[in-house]
Amino acid sequence: VLLLLSLLGLAAAGKLLVVPVDGSHWLSMREVLDILRQRGHEVVVLAPEVTLHIKPSKDFVMKRYPVPYTQEDLKKQFQAFFHFSFEQGSFLERFVKAYQGIKRITYFGVTSCGHLLQNKELIRYLEESKFDAIFTDPVLLCGAILAKHLSLPSVYFLRGIPCGLDFDATQCPKPPSYVPRGFTQFTDHMTFFQRVKNLLHDIPSVFLCDFAFEPYSKLASEFLQQDMSVLDLLRQASVWLMRSDFVLEYPRPLMPNIIPIGGVNCAHK
Repeated sequence: VLLLLSLLGLAAAGKLLVVPVDGSHWLSMREVLDILRQRGHEVVVLAPEVTLHIKPSKDFVMKRYPVPYTQEDLKKQFQAFFHFSFEQGSFLERFVKAYQGIKRITYFGVTSCGHLLQNKELIRYLEESKFDAIFTDPVLLCGAILAKHLSLPSVYFLRGIPCGLDFDATQCPKPPSYVPRGFTQFTDHMTFFQRVKNLLHDIPSVFLCDFAFEPYSKLASEFLQQDMSVLDLLRQASVWLMRSDFVLEYPRPLMPNIIPIGGVNCAHK
């Protein structure tokens, strides 16, 4: 990360549009924005009026837009979703709870994105501001939709996308014979029957992702007035900054535009 940021410092200062995701996603991204600001880049952060952690700062310009839910609604649903992450239970129990949690969280993301795209005054400001690039977390795809609309190169900053959509978008292999799926508790050393079970776990995961991400495909198609799939939006990234590290993750092949930056979360720890 330090090498990447030092190289950015050698370039002329630019104007960066940032479309973040709330929660821990933002806390990690904020570390990078602080250094980019120190390097002389102009940073504009786009966020809904109701957030948990995304707050105004002297280090960047913040543009807000109204949304039809309250701070209490958002906090309640985030707490319920994170509580599920630490619960034990059978695969079926965890799958049902994951479905319910994703359904609630998806509502906030899609609703927020819909109100942003309908905000003609704000969209006009973005069109006239002549940004050089967009910096976004593709776990929510509103930033990717704006990048397409504004014809901007996009930098994705993420920990991962459910169901391996990041693998699919970048065409990185993820064979079920070697890569254990979520909720299985398998390692990369599996028996034949465990490999079969691992393969079967992909089926409900695809269902979950269709449910969670397809609303963004509909939003994008309507706003851009052309058919856009979720993978179409993800594939347009110029650079993927992956907040992962092979010390903790299973080693995997990477494409040339994927840069692992594990450790950025631990800057002050």
